[in-house]
Amino acid sequence: MSPFLQLTLSLVVILIAAKAAGYLSVRLGQPSVLGELLVGLMLGPTLIDLTHLPFISDSHLGEVIAQLGDLGVLLLMFIAGLELHLSELARDTRISALAGVFGSLLSLSAGWAVSRAFGFENTPALFLGLAIAATSVSISAQTLMEMKVLRSRVGLGILGAAVFDDILAIFLLSAFLAISAGGNGLGSIAWIIARMLIFLILSAGFGFVALPRLLHQVAALPISQGPLTLAIVVMLVYGLAAELIGSMAAITGAFLAGLMFARTPEKKIFEAGVLSLGYSLMIPVFFVAIGLNINLRALPLNALWLLLAAAGAAMLAKFTGAGLGSRLGGFTWREAGQLGAGMVPRGEVSLVVSAVGLRLALMTATEFSVVVGVVVISTLVTPPLLHTLFHRSAAPRSPDLVTIEEPGVSREKEVR
Repeated sequence: MSPFLQLTLSLVVILIAAKAAGYLSVRLGQPSVLGELLVGLMLGPTLIDLTHLPFISDSHLGEVIAQLGDLGVLLLMFIAGLELHLSELARDTRISALAGVFGSLLSLSAGWAVSRAFGFENTPALFLGLAIAATSVSISAQTLMEMKVLRSRVGLGILGAAVFDDILAIFLLSAFLAISAGGNGLGSIAWIIARMLIFLILSAGFGFVALPRLLHQVAALPISQGPLTLAIVVMLVYGLAAELIGSMAAITGAFLAGLMFARTPEKKIFEAGVLSLGYSLMIPVFFVAIGLNINLRALPLNALWLLLAAAGAAMLAKFTGAGLGSRLGGFTWREAGQLGAGMVPRGEVSLVVSAVGLRLALMTATEFSVVVGVVVISTLVTPPLLHTLFHRSAAPRSPDLVTIEEPGVSREKEVR
């Protein structure tokens, strides 16, 4: 088969398996994302190794699927931003900031302490703590959308805290590398902060001033799906700008793009198209691709105890730190527990930080495998944990929200 036909066959298998596993997961009382993550592990090198079967000859197939998955997570975070209003997200900024900062710092400290207990030197122990400190909110966002609580007070708090968490994680990594390299460390740190501020100012300025006018003009043009195309282009540009200008994760840029589009009256014109593209193709590929890139069988046995200790410390520290931060900000204990659970998963940021450490010899291959294991465990634990906490006691919902049904998706809309 040609490389294109191999990709086509792989996508057929991935989509059927993802939807079937998601359906089974829902029937068992769990979010569909849990089934998609588990079937990804089964299709990956841990069990089946889909991209290296005997009839697969394209050595780049796994990379192509991973890149499609990267587009899927951008769409997922864009949709999460599209479901919100900026005023809602900014309503509890103090809670978000405290939860994000406390969760990150306590996770960093826990990772450092566990590493030191296993005999690590101070510098690699600190770097391992950095690697497991960053939250990946995409898993929580999908789970919250499935449970129709994304726009609850806790859902908004989780998304806001994740933004602060992402900024702090990148800042701490940059500061660590700048100080380790010597020279003008303070100047490097100041430049990182300046880049973040430049990105946020530019993205807000474009989103508030130019985007509504541009979208209105495009909607009036006699072209097919013009607003939808513009939405996708702006989402990609925001993702690029977040990485290249702001030194932040691309998913943060996609989320901000969604927030900007949520303010526009034309949102209803292209929203259904974004949802269809995302949930029919790109987002399932993202969740399955997580497992396709992870080989649990390659984890050295001598690192098993370190993995279990690091995973337990990382999840407990994030749950406790983010929960306590939100409690200090004004959440009830129940809401604080729910927010802490939503901040538990690790993902792409942790893997990026680990890859940097591996390249700079600040982390060994075994330690990198440990971080991968932490990502897997925390990712699998989060959906059922959120499901249990939100259903054990009904989460507070905004009084101006009702649930409407569209083919394949249930979402909350604001009644005006």
